[in-house]
Amino acid sequence: MRWLHFILSHSIFISFCAVALCFQTNILLHIPHDKYVYGFILFATMCSYNFYWLVSKYFFSRKMRIASFLRINFTYALMFVMAAAGMILFTSFLYDRLLYIVIAILLTLLYSLPLWPFRVFAFVHKAGFLKTTTLAFTWAYVTVIIPAVPGSLFSTGVLLLLVARFFFMLMLCLIFDMRDISVDKIHALRSLATDVSMKSLRLIMGIAFIMYIIAGMLLRYQSGDNEQLAAFIVTGIIVWMVYRASLKKQGYIFYYFMVDGLMLLSSLGTYLASIS
Repeated sequence: MRWLHFILSHSIFISFCAVALCFQTNILLHIPHDKYVYGFILFATMCSYNFYWLVSKYFFSRKMRIASFLRINFTYALMFVMAAAGMILFTSFLYDRLLYIVIAILLTLLYSLPLWPFRVFAFVHKAGFLKTTTLAFTWAYVTVIIPAVPGSLFSTGVLLLLVARFFFMLMLCLIFDMRDISVDKIHALRSLATDVSMKSLRLIMGIAFIMYIIAGMLLRYQSGDNEQLAAFIVTGIIVWMVYRASLKKQGYIFYYFMVDGLMLLSSLGTYLASIS
């Protein structure tokens, strides 16, 4: 199981999930598949998450010397460097998307701001909702806008998918936030889950689910694809079942394989519907 733990903990699995969402975007928006976009999404996700893990681990052990810290977290640093190199390589083939890629990088840095020990960022530490919504929006932006750049970004299809993807990712983020409530409070970190009551959190989750379903169904109704609509409804039911299961105590595999795996499942349903 050590290899599985490595794949999950070093964000390899979730990086492929990001590619799967990009693949789903291409199918739903009828965009030609682009191997360079897929490569960029894969390495950019791996780079950003390993960067975040390094920053967060250092945040929790700031008294440790840099050399000792890097020695202990060598694999994370190595994955970060390798992924950064891959991201730069594939970016060189995507000059038409360079501005949008820069925006994605800025969004990623914004998400990590609560971990930076600078007073100028103090306001971010107090805005827990910003951390959660920024992450959800970043995922939606990267997996919808960057693939859609060659076409019209303001088409009804793109906007509906962006809304559906945002609320889908918001639900996944909230599931992780609920898991981390006690740890975040110990380390004085804020998220949407630490800022509101559990009752309010469940209400927000319900609203996010409804918005996800409405936007997703409108997108598929617009294209008149009954197979995609059926696949989406099945995916929505499974998403809600996983959320309900998350309300009980769950382990590492549940969160990093099943919850993150909902992205892969959603994309798989779309692919199967496209070939039926």
